[in-house]
Amino acid sequence: MRRRMRTVGWLVPGVGLAVLLGGAPPAGAQAPRSVDRWIERHAVPLTTADPAAPLGDLRSLRQPVGDAAIVGLGESVHGTAEETMLKHRVLRFLVERMGFRSIAWEEDWTTGLKVNAYVLLGKGDPDALVREMSGQWRTRQVVDVLRWLRGYNARHDDKVQFVGVEYYYTSPLAYDAIDAYVAKTAPGRLAELRRSLNPIRPLTSDMQEYATWYGEEVSDKRPFIRRAREVYDLIEELPNEGGDRAHSLALHHARQIRSFYVHFSLEFNDANAYRDAHAARNLKWWRTHSNGDKIVYWGASAHTANAPKLHITASTGTDLRYPSAGSHLRRWYGPQYRSIGFTLGHGAASLGPGDTLTLPRPSPDWFEHRFGRVGAAQFVLDLRAPAPTPVRRWLSAPATTRGLPHFGPGSSTTGGSLGQWFDVVVHRRKVTPAQPA
Repeated sequence: MRRRMRTVGWLVPGVGLAVLLGGAPPAGAQAPRSVDRWIERHAVPLTTADPAAPLGDLRSLRQPVGDAAIVGLGESVHGTAEETMLKHRVLRFLVERMGFRSIAWEEDWTTGLKVNAYVLLGKGDPDALVREMSGQWRTRQVVDVLRWLRGYNARHDDKVQFVGVEYYYTSPLAYDAIDAYVAKTAPGRLAELRRSLNPIRPLTSDMQEYATWYGEEVSDKRPFIRRAREVYDLIEELPNEGGDRAHSLALHHARQIRSFYVHFSLEFNDANAYRDAHAARNLKWWRTHSNGDKIVYWGASAHTANAPKLHITASTGTDLRYPSAGSHLRRWYGPQYRSIGFTLGHGAASLGPGDTLTLPRPSPDWFEHRFGRVGAAQFVLDLRAPAPTPVRRWLSAPATTRGLPHFGPGSSTTGGSLGQWFDVVVHRRKVTPAQPA
């Protein structure tokens, strides 16, 4: 499906891994030795990547996280065991030690509702749920995250919720919820709603198949977009009391339906910019809807990083340029949005059952190259820590690193600096492929 590949497909295994964000200035290899000394002095070794291990070695995260309302956990590459496990450990720390109570995931809203029912109430099977998630998350390590969330909630009254902040596979669940809401609260307008809602209701629960059909085979998308907007407008104008959570939820369902149809009508870069802007808005909405929960934002660094001018080149000439969701969050929340980037040295990642991608050692001009001189297998580095002028110059200089595999061997990533993208880096020297779920 050409259109879907141009819009959301580039993030899923088999099409392309999420980008490794981070890098060194063009003259990084000539940066003063003081940069290496600063990294060696401030890198805090982590004793293990085991998600079940004690969390004492993560104490150094407390200060840079501070009073943040939202913390992004951005993985450099989808499909590695160790980056997912380290993110799992940091998630535990944020929940158990710092009071975070929602996890916003780079996942479809309606799929997230099913996952939330599991982590809150134990409904469903985590293995089956992970297989319903977007392809990049279908690993045993993600199953372990969901099982941990369920176990935590089973033992605590102050629950942790799961929310999907994407819209790209908005399923019939959202359509059914809107229909039920209007039937209950405004039955006199139900026929009007259905005149707009029913013609655009997906005829299958396989949303990848439906997105393929709509994106590739429907030449005139205007009727779909018009009806999706009519649904949203109808819900928006229904009478409701201020703070009406049921109305807010119904309107959010309608917003995802509208976003789905608009997204797949857009060209490549417009679609990606639209996607990240709306993921950020969805997360912002959830913060209000959850009554101010402190939120962990789990996704690829290409979304979570503060990268307002992200640029990924391709050998085909179809470059990606868009402001990341994290850049919108930083603009809205300022220092209350913290970005943690999970990076790697080398190894391999899973592209799916029986298929792996080799990740070569960092080029000399990547910032990961300097991290290889640290003796620890994994460590935390606070990029906001006091640093001499040469280090601050290195952190703020333009950065370059690898791009997307399916964009060709010459693909690279630019459009910011290490110090802009991340407040903290969690680095792993060598990674192995995640195990398929």
